[in-house]
Amino acid sequence: MCQLLGMNCNTPTDITFSFQGFSQRAGVTDQHTDGWGIAFFEGIPAGADQSQTTAAASDAAASDKGLRLFIDHNAASESPVADLIRRYPIKSRNVVAHIRKATQGSVALQNCHPFVRELWGHYWVFAHNGNLENFHPRLHSHFHPVGDTDSEWAFCWIMQELAKSHASVPSVPELTLTLKELAARIAPHGTFNFLLSNGQALWAHASTHLHYIERRHPFGAAHLSDEDLQLDFSKETGENDQVAVIVTTPLTTNETWTAFGKGELLVFEQGRRLPI
Repeated sequence: MCQLLGMNCNTPTDITFSFQGFSQRAGVTDQHTDGWGIAFFEGIPAGADQSQTTAAASDAAASDKGLRLFIDHNAASESPVADLIRRYPIKSRNVVAHIRKATQGSVALQNCHPFVRELWGHYWVFAHNGNLENFHPRLHSHFHPVGDTDSEWAFCWIMQELAKSHASVPSVPELTLTLKELAARIAPHGTFNFLLSNGQALWAHASTHLHYIERRHPFGAAHLSDEDLQLDFSKETGENDQVAVIVTTPLTTNETWTAFGKGELLVFEQGRRLPI
């Protein structure tokens, strides 16, 4: 199946170190070679005039509305686009990445995760690891898949049900309760590990394998498990920085990662796990 990588922070941070190791699983240390993708949420650019629209500045503080999306149907370990991501430090507070090992749907650009839709004036980004059998609920709103994967169909259904459940943008706790109910309805159809973000929070659900780590001061050094590379985070971060990383299997060999429980949905905001 596929693999997932997500990051949630309280200050814009680059994911180049994690992506360096993660992308090696797409043909070097593992065989997830059927495409890849990564999405970065971004807010108001540094140096921009925020005084013109107080409402826009306030909204950006709660949710980064800008989005950079990179996808490729080639393996991430060989993709020139992925090489750009490994070298170019795009800073973001919410990142969703995916490397694909196809189970349903052809190897094609339209089937590469993450998938993106708009709801309540915000982008929503979704990536799935697993295989859903006989899951084709009716889609009767404006959310419809472009490709032919079970993953995109599930995402469209989730967006449809969120729109039906809430007339306007709900709070993160309200969204979490709704997503927990929706995930429980999909999970019986197979393996349903997923990441979902709206630029404010990052939700993660595990049917089988998913792990997370929360990094904060005092930061230490980390060594990748898929490549002989080490980074001392204390030289790259500030005392108030908080970073949560979610991945299918741990990325580093010298840190303690926490495994999700089966059927567990967690939400991360400002670089930390929120109580549910």
